[in-house]
Amino acid sequence: MTASLLEQLIDALRVLPGVGPKSAQRMAYHLLERQRDGGRRLAEVLAVAMERVGHCRRCRDFSEVEVCAVCASPARDAHLLCVVETPADRLAIEQATGYRGLYFVLQGRLSPLDGIGPRELGLDLLAQRLEEGEVRELIVATNPTVEGEATAHYLAQLARARGVRPSRLAHGVPLGGELEYVDRGTLSHAFGSRSEMPG
Repeated sequence: MTASLLEQLIDALRVLPGVGPKSAQRMAYHLLERQRDGGRRLAEVLAVAMERVGHCRRCRDFSEVEVCAVCASPARDAHLLCVVETPADRLAIEQATGYRGLYFVLQGRLSPLDGIGPRELGLDLLAQRLEEGEVRELIVATNPTVEGEATAHYLAQLARARGVRPSRLAHGVPLGGELEYVDRGTLSHAFGSRSEMPG
């Protein structure tokens, strides 16, 4: 027996992260009861985005054009290349810092158990980019997870082998945080990664 359109809509909404059966049902009912125009607009934009949004050939971030605006900008410092796991990480750095270099978006992290190796992360493309000689510092901004640390180690080796200085984002106690409330792993990492304070 074929599922009704309502059941198909609820099932389709479950593709979104964090959306289970109840949330999907609530969303579907909301669209049908109160937001038919919004639902139509969502369907149109979603269809167009799925067709037209691809990846920048330089940094692998999402882009509607072959080379994204950040990579194409002459105002960016081409000597600095920041490697992030996801487009969301790139956006977070862009919005929270004054960083004016370029990016490389892995679209994931090394995870052999999930079948994600160097090829899936575009590391062959990154190696080519480092060999061009323009990048002087590779800023590794992967997340402080087991996979993120393994990826960071791999990226550092990749950079050093091509004469590029790798650097790593510091991870640790958040600004304004109190040691008593910081989780043990974060505190241990912050303590172990301490550096000499300038005089």
